[in-house]
Amino acid sequence: MTFNLAFSPCPNDTFIFDALVNQKIDTADIRFNVYLEDVQTLNEWALAGKMDFTKVSYGVWPKISHAYQLLNSGSALGKGVGPLLITKPSHSNHDSKFSSEAVNAMTIAIPGENTTAHLLFSLAYPKATKKVFKVFHEIETAVLNGEVDAGVIIHENRFTYEAKGLIKIIDLGDYWEQTYQMPIPLGGIVAKKTIEPASIQQIDAYIKQSIEYAFANYPTIAPYVRAHAQEMSEAVMLQHINLYVNQFSLDLGTAGHAAVEKLTTTQLHA
Repeated sequence: MTFNLAFSPCPNDTFIFDALVNQKIDTADIRFNVYLEDVQTLNEWALAGKMDFTKVSYGVWPKISHAYQLLNSGSALGKGVGPLLITKPSHSNHDSKFSSEAVNAMTIAIPGENTTAHLLFSLAYPKATKKVFKVFHEIETAVLNGEVDAGVIIHENRFTYEAKGLIKIIDLGDYWEQTYQMPIPLGGIVAKKTIEPASIQQIDAYIKQSIEYAFANYPTIAPYVRAHAQEMSEAVMLQHINLYVNQFSLDLGTAGHAAVEKLTTTQLHA
């Protein structure tokens, strides 16, 4: 059997799926057509029902839960992993610049309309309406060149923004954790409900095995991870993996499922 599988080229996803898609673990007769895209594209594909198995933002989960089933393995969820709202120092001459009113007046770059980052920003700043949606790796540049006043950054940009002269306004993950006392659900792996349940269960188990294989060989960075990390340094790759791949990636568990449910409920009533 062959299934379509999509995830991002970010180190946490390639770390998770390397052993699975490159046949480093035994997947019997199951094979995958693999597609790597940014998270907003993955969300749009899921809304269109394009992939059999795919990584998605938990921000889009309520819109696709009728058609997809959430897997226990492969999630990005935890504490201290949330998106950051950043700006140039010129926007932070004094503390009042960081007031809700000041942020509401800013033009903010967001990494995709259906992303968890957008949802978390909207929960923290419900009155902010001047939003521009961009691919996540374009946001730092947009802030630096003055195209926008501030931006919500995710993935490896958490580790590079300060070196580029940008500063943090707020950690949106901290806002979630302090408000709800739960880990932050960023993204997870879903499967089409039309697929045979036994196959979904088996592939869920394979994803867990793939992660276990990756951890058993860590901190060696696999060529597959390096190949898709572009110009990222090894230190940033390791930071990225350490931050986004954890026990919740192996198994969401009770706490993980509760956090996803809370985010879903919060989104529906936001």
